[in-house]
Amino acid sequence: MSTLANKQLHKNNDDDILCHVDEHGLATITLNRTKKHNAFNADCIATLRQFLEALNKQRDIKALVLQANGKFFSAGADLEWMQSMVNQSKSENNADAEQLSALLRDLDTFPHPTLALVQGSAFGGALGLICCCDIVMAQQDSIFCFSEVKIGLVPATIAPYVIRVIGQRQARRYMLTAETFDAATSLQLGIVHSVVADALALKVQSQNLIMHILLNAPVAVSIAKQLCLDCDPIPERLYSFTSELIARVRTSPEGQEGLTAFIDKRQPTWVTKDE
Repeated sequence: MSTLANKQLHKNNDDDILCHVDEHGLATITLNRTKKHNAFNADCIATLRQFLEALNKQRDIKALVLQANGKFFSAGADLEWMQSMVNQSKSENNADAEQLSALLRDLDTFPHPTLALVQGSAFGGALGLICCCDIVMAQQDSIFCFSEVKIGLVPATIAPYVIRVIGQRQARRYMLTAETFDAATSLQLGIVHSVVADALALKVQSQNLIMHILLNAPVAVSIAKQLCLDCDPIPERLYSFTSELIARVRTSPEGQEGLTAFIDKRQPTWVTKDE
């Protein structure tokens, strides 16, 4: 790998997203916005896309690990960022929403095996990132939630990937109730492939999986991954439809009320005092 490529792929520890490539061709992207529970905003999305694009161009990459620093994998989209979009035009909102959709597509179609390592909470859009990865491992104390409707939003851009993984029947329950569920349930739903006891077990077992991947023929692995995508494709129309949907909902009166209530730490107006 060239010196230039190394400079492009490495960031300082103060940055929200970190990227590293080792001598075996294993790339690791780490969510590092710990003060915000690794919630992602426009800058984080842009950086993630830049890293994925750079890694895509590296011929010696064989696998990618997506992980997070801190107590939480990710709280999903940064709600202050979502709220701020009310002041933008419709075209600016659509363009902004399309970036998250493009990030999910970049990750989903990344040409090499991807492995997500989950600890703590994974809420909202974070589940989109997870469902775009080929293999997912989670600690047994991890908590998951499609939390969008609690705050007047919808899981729009992540829906094609999530429903492909868990099916419409289960999506109708968990996306409509916004209830939290544990790692064991996520295993039953197919969101994760294995549940481990703790951080040490997560590290050891993920290294074992990575070893299996690195022993395989890299071109054949990439072709096999593309074959899986070709056998269960996401309709092209959904990419623009879901982007436009979240752009519309987050700037709606209900969406803005939900976001404002969450930031103000109060109940939204649709919750009665008896609830």
